[in-house]
Amino acid sequence: MSTDEAGTAAAGTRHTHEVDVVVVGAGTSGCYAAATIAEAGYDVTIVERKTAEEAGHIACGDALKGADKFPEVIPKSKIEPALTNTVVDHGQFEIPAEDAVLDIPVPGELAVIDRKLYGELLIEGAEEAGVEFHYDTVVQDVLQDEDGRATGVTGIRKGDPVRYDADLVIDGAGALSILQDEADLSDATFDTNVRFSQFSSAYREIIEVEEPVDYHDALVFKPTKRSAGYLWYFPRTETEINAGLGFQMNEEPMKLVDDLRDDMRTRPEFENAEVKDKLGAAVPTRRPYDSATAPGFMSVGDAAGHVNPTTGGGIAGAAYAGTYAGDAAIDALEQGDVSEDVLWSYNERVMEHFGGRYAALDVYNIFTTAYDLDDLMALLASLPADKLSEQLYDGKAEIGLKLKVQTAIKSFGHWGTLYDFYQTKQLADRLTEHYEEYPSGPDAFEAWRDQRDEIMEDIYETTGAEPKY
Repeated sequence: MSTDEAGTAAAGTRHTHEVDVVVVGAGTSGCYAAATIAEAGYDVTIVERKTAEEAGHIACGDALKGADKFPEVIPKSKIEPALTNTVVDHGQFEIPAEDAVLDIPVPGELAVIDRKLYGELLIEGAEEAGVEFHYDTVVQDVLQDEDGRATGVTGIRKGDPVRYDADLVIDGAGALSILQDEADLSDATFDTNVRFSQFSSAYREIIEVEEPVDYHDALVFKPTKRSAGYLWYFPRTETEINAGLGFQMNEEPMKLVDDLRDDMRTRPEFENAEVKDKLGAAVPTRRPYDSATAPGFMSVGDAAGHVNPTTGGGIAGAAYAGTYAGDAAIDALEQGDVSEDVLWSYNERVMEHFGGRYAALDVYNIFTTAYDLDDLMALLASLPADKLSEQLYDGKAEIGLKLKVQTAIKSFGHWGTLYDFYQTKQLADRLTEHYEEYPSGPDAFEAWRDQRDEIMEDIYETTGAEPKY
């Protein structure tokens, strides 16, 4: 379909495109959503604010957890050339205050990628599925009918006003998406409990070093000296390092570039290193949206908080979220019904796959805001590495009495923090169980959310942390 119609607007000629689905953003979630729908025979256009040359160039840590499991619509074989380091299999968490390095095994397949090449290959894969791309397009508003159903978007494309009329709008515009500010979602279940303090500000550089690093098979983490955040050093290759850091936006702002430089000066591998690229971004370090649907509208990936809040990893989750949204869109188009009742399967599949686990992991982010950094580092150094790995990546680890005693001995002087941690873990496990009962339709959503909020009140009381939501 995708026909041009001449129209008149105050700023000049407005071009109108009629499509089945318009997707905003050419990131991971947007490409997978669009490819899924296009492969089913529908007309899909992705609108992207960047140029064709810059599309896919996104600030990212470049670490890819779950590199072996990608939806088939754009299979792993398509993006495999972007996996530049596939020998990484563990994390190294440096704890200077304890003079310790915690070696953390990472379950599943892990890789470090060339994010720009990965983005370009995704776009190529979506094009092969039949998706049309409109670059240089800045979306300004969401169109809605008198009942509040999203019916398209408007914006500026290459300097000219443009309009996209669509049966469905999919928001893949990233963290703090403008679409959610412009659309009126107040009558839907869509999560509006979103504010900037639930996000992190991050910055990264791609750096070429002179000699191979000795941690080429590991992801290196280190706490920052200020605020609740961490530094990372992820090897794309033995001599090309993704170095970056971030902090929670409700904390005292960091001088990201200066703080990264200060730490790099202490690391001999970066002497005479060359900076090849630099970018910054906002990252959602919050639980996934309770609901990412409204009539005629879905949000995916970073735009719906689909990121592991403890690590910032979101590529694999975004791929599956996009696919699930695409499947729900196909059902809605086939039925001629884009209501929340029909789109709801998207929410269910996200929560079942990873959303509940990420919500439980967010509890540990909340925990860290209430304690002194030295106490937290002492606690981290005392925890069994395998159990810490299970908790960080699977959201649930069994810790028996013997391990509790061993941890208590190692964390002497920080027992209050240790006790609170175990209490918090029990609440996180309780939260996981509640997300397993995520409702099968929007009618039961409010009651489910009220019960979840009661668990959150217990978490705030136990940790002493300020409410995050």
